[in-house]
Amino acid sequence: MQFNLSTLDPLHRYKLLSSTVTPRPIAWVSTIDADGLPNAAPFSFFNVFAEDPPTLAFAIQHRSGTDRKDTGENVRSQGEFVVNLVSEDNVERMNVCAIEFPPHVDEFAEAGLTPQASTLIRTPRIAESHVAFECRLMRIVELGNMRSLVLGEVLMMHVRDDAVIDAGRCWIDTRRLALVGRMQGNSYVRTSDVFELPRIAVEAWSAADHGA
Repeated sequence: MQFNLSTLDPLHRYKLLSSTVTPRPIAWVSTIDADGLPNAAPFSFFNVFAEDPPTLAFAIQHRSGTDRKDTGENVRSQGEFVVNLVSEDNVERMNVCAIEFPPHVDEFAEAGLTPQASTLIRTPRIAESHVAFECRLMRIVELGNMRSLVLGEVLMMHVRDDAVIDAGRCWIDTRRLALVGRMQGNSYVRTSDVFELPRIAVEAWSAADHGA
């Protein structure tokens, strides 16, 4: 079956993309507005893209062409944000933050989250998150009228102590983080089913008999 995305409406494109590009990590983004009111919201169009400079990006789907959601407005006005990751033990709280609350509602309070001071920026991180990235806004790329791609430079990274194997070597016990990923619709996946697949050196491949 073939799908020509140039002939489909955005909703059907979203269905195809979000049901096949899986699992996707979840950016649980915390921001503050001009008055310092915190906001937290999850975004599953998200990933890491570079290490020099260390770069994360997530995409915001706007409610309309003129309503860019609290997260987008806060990032634009403050020039910073925190990307918190979602683990099995806080996925329910993340889901509360996905509710379309009005701007004056504090998602931290609604979800029972603890705002914890960041080190280099004003925006608080989510204390219950096992991993958090303090980010400075690099740029925002408008993707049509309904999405914006937010790129941030990671200034500081927080990882819970029991998931750090060797701080000097930057070795992290990823399995202990128990992160979850987004599938399609309201489906999520645990990352506990892990297998090893070593990369093959070109010399080893060239020397092997492949039955030719």
